[in-house]
Amino acid sequence: MSATARKRAPMADDIRAAKGGTPLVSLTAYTTPMAQMMDAHCDFVLVGDSVGMVLHGLPSTLGVTMEMMIMHGQAVARGLTSAMMVIDMPFGSYEESPQQAFANAAQLMAETNAGAVKLEGGVAMAETIAFLVARGIPVMAHIGLTPQSINTLGGYKVQGRGDARTVLRDDAQAVSDAGAFAVVLEKVPAGLADEVTAQIAIPTIGIGASSGCDGQILVVDDMLGLFTAFKAKFVKRYAHLGDDGEAAIAAYAQEVRERTFPAQEHTFADEVPAK
Repeated sequence: MSATARKRAPMADDIRAAKGGTPLVSLTAYTTPMAQMMDAHCDFVLVGDSVGMVLHGLPSTLGVTMEMMIMHGQAVARGLTSAMMVIDMPFGSYEESPQQAFANAAQLMAETNAGAVKLEGGVAMAETIAFLVARGIPVMAHIGLTPQSINTLGGYKVQGRGDARTVLRDDAQAVSDAGAFAVVLEKVPAGLADEVTAQIAIPTIGIGASSGCDGQILVVDDMLGLFTAFKAKFVKRYAHLGDDGEAAIAAYAQEVRERTFPAQEHTFADEVPAK
């Protein structure tokens, strides 16, 4: 899908129709300026619950609330004109029942103007996905490593090896059959990601998966080098803004202490200069 050729933001059906074509491009965003920066380059932007770790300093995504997602979703929406916005459903907002999921998904979409919601889970969430889709809420699924389930997965491990290979393929088929318009494959073996991509009718969005997926997504703070607490193997840093930013702050602090900032060009004269 070419971002430069678009006259409007893609919708869920447009993303679905991109299966097998030019790879879809996506990043996470949590603020208006970052959304503006990526708008012309991404097919869809994800307001991820990773915001809890990246911006709020939480140890995992489990503490993210509906209120946090709505606030950041509204901020991102203000920065987008040509990319679709997808928003994560936070932990505890959809697992109890399809009815609970619908109420919270409807609130997220109504209050943020998101084009779709994303939720984690495969076979176990198929009924919920079908329930939402039947009621007009487009759903992007997320299988493999599902960060909201780290306490049952035993940490941030590669998923889908050995006997779990069949489980992941079943999860992919289940969410596709349930009506999801795309599925994120996180931290799964490349060969398995390629198999799943060939197996199901909807686009696969890889993060730590395979270049053969129908699209890719990264956390923007990871790829810009802003989040430096740790670096996953699947992350490529296209910039080192964290290091650059710290160096800039150090230079500013030094100039303030040396009274070299503000210089004359940064201050105002007592009299209005003559024209």
